[in-house]
Amino acid sequence: MRFDPKQWATGQPYPPIGTLYAASLMRKHGHEVSFLDTMFAYGPEEVIIPLQKNQPKYFILYDDGFNYLTKMCLTNMREAAFEMMKFARQTGCKVIVSSSDATDHFEQYLQEGADFVILGEAEQTLLEVITALDNNKTDFFSIQGLAFKEKEAVVKTVHRNVMKELDELPFPAWDLVNMEAYRRTWLKHKGYFSLNIATTRGCPFKCNWCAKPIYGSRYNSRSPQNVVTELKMLKDNFSFDHIWFCDDIFGLKPGWVHEFADLVEKEKLSFKFKIQARADLLVQENYIKDLARAGCENIWMGAESGSQKILDAMDKGTTIEQINEATRLLRKNNIHPSFFIQFGYPGETKEDIIRTIGMINHLLPYEIGISISYPLPGTVFYEKVKSELIEKTNWTDSDELALMFRNTYGSTFYKQLHRYVHKSYRKHLAMQAIRSLFVKPSSLRFSNIKKAISLLYYSPSAWIARQKLQRLESPVS
Repeated sequence: MRFDPKQWATGQPYPPIGTLYAASLMRKHGHEVSFLDTMFAYGPEEVIIPLQKNQPKYFILYDDGFNYLTKMCLTNMREAAFEMMKFARQTGCKVIVSSSDATDHFEQYLQEGADFVILGEAEQTLLEVITALDNNKTDFFSIQGLAFKEKEAVVKTVHRNVMKELDELPFPAWDLVNMEAYRRTWLKHKGYFSLNIATTRGCPFKCNWCAKPIYGSRYNSRSPQNVVTELKMLKDNFSFDHIWFCDDIFGLKPGWVHEFADLVEKEKLSFKFKIQARADLLVQENYIKDLARAGCENIWMGAESGSQKILDAMDKGTTIEQINEATRLLRKNNIHPSFFIQFGYPGETKEDIIRTIGMINHLLPYEIGISISYPLPGTVFYEKVKSELIEKTNWTDSDELALMFRNTYGSTFYKQLHRYVHKSYRKHLAMQAIRSLFVKPSSLRFSNIKKAISLLYYSPSAWIARQKLQRLESPVS
C-alpha cells in the first residue's frame, strides 16, 4: 500500500482475501502454506528474509482479485512483482503468478522469470499445478487456465470455467493475517475496524469499459447461510465493526438479500456494511428495505456520468432517472448513496461534463469517487483506443489520473477537473449544511457546524479551481 500514496494516506487497508482463499484451499489438501502479506511492506526486498527462512519449493505471487484497484495494474505494483519474482528465482523456487495483470500480460511475466502464470480464477488451477509438480510431472498441457514456456515457446492452455458452487470452498485463511496491523490503521484513520467479505464472483452486465480478467461475466453466489456463518466466525475472532462486501454487484440473485437480512436478524448480528450496486437495482424499494434491515449504511453505485449520451456510449444500461430515483429511495431508507464518477470517456464534451457536475451538486451523494477513463485490456473500450496507447498504458499509482488516449481535452484538463469537482462538491455540501441548520435547528451538531464553516474555505478554493480549469478548456486539436 505504501507504493500507492493515495491509498496509504486514506488508510483503509483490507486483507487480500483472494490470496487467503487460495491458501485455505491448499491447506485443505494437505499443503504447508507460509503467507507473506505485503500490504504494509516498504518494498519488494522484504520477501528475501522469509524466503531464506522458510526455503519454500514454490513461490506463489497471488494478487487479490476482489480488490478493484488490482484491475488497474499499476506500474509500481508490476515492477515490485518482478522484483519479488527475481528474489524467489535466486533461492531456487518455482515461481507461479496469479493476478489480473499477469492474466492480461502473461508473456511479459514469463519473460521476467515466472515458471507459470495462472489465467483467470486461480484456486483449482493452482492446486493442479502444485500436485503435478509434487509428482514430478512435466506435461502441463492438460491443466486448464495456464500459461508457461515449452522449449522457449509460450504455451496457453484452454480456458478454465469458473467455479459455480462457491459454498464448497473453505473460508479464507484469516488466521494467517496479522489482524492487529489492519485494526490499528483503521482505528487511526476512521475510528472503526472494517473487514472485507466476498459473497459472489463475476458480473453479468456489459459495461464496455469494465474488465473481468479473473471471474468473468458469470455471476455465481455463495448462499446467505454460508456468508452469515463466516460473519459469525469473524465477529467472534476479530470483533469487526464494519464490513465491505467487495462484490462487483451485491445481492443480485432474487431473494438473496431478503434471506440474508432474515438470518442476520435471527443470529442477532450487529454491524454496519457498505456494498457496490447499480442504479437500476436500487429502484426496487423492497431490496433497499432488506439491505437497511441487515445493516447497510452506504451503497456505492456506478453513476459514472450525468449525461445519458455517455451512459449509452458505455453500454451502461442505466438512466439518469434511475440514478435520481435510487438516490431518493436510499435516503428515504437511511442509507447513504455514494457515486463512482468517470470523466474522459471517448466523445465526452463540455456539455456532458457540465451535466455530470450538475448531477453531483444537485443530488449531493454521501461520498464521490472520481476517476479518469482507464482502458483495461479485454474491453471494448480498450480495443477502441489501443492504437493511441503508445507512450503510456498504465498509471504509476491510483492518483496519477493520466488520460492515456486522445479525447476532447488533454490530460492536464482532466486532472484539474478532478480537483475542481471535489471542491465544488464540498462547497455545495457546506451550503446544504447551512440551510439545514436554519431549517432544522435539531441538526445542530459539531459535524454539521464544521461542515457549514467549511464554506469559508471551499467557496473561494472552488472559484480558483474553476478559473484554472477555464484556462485549460481549449479542446485538443
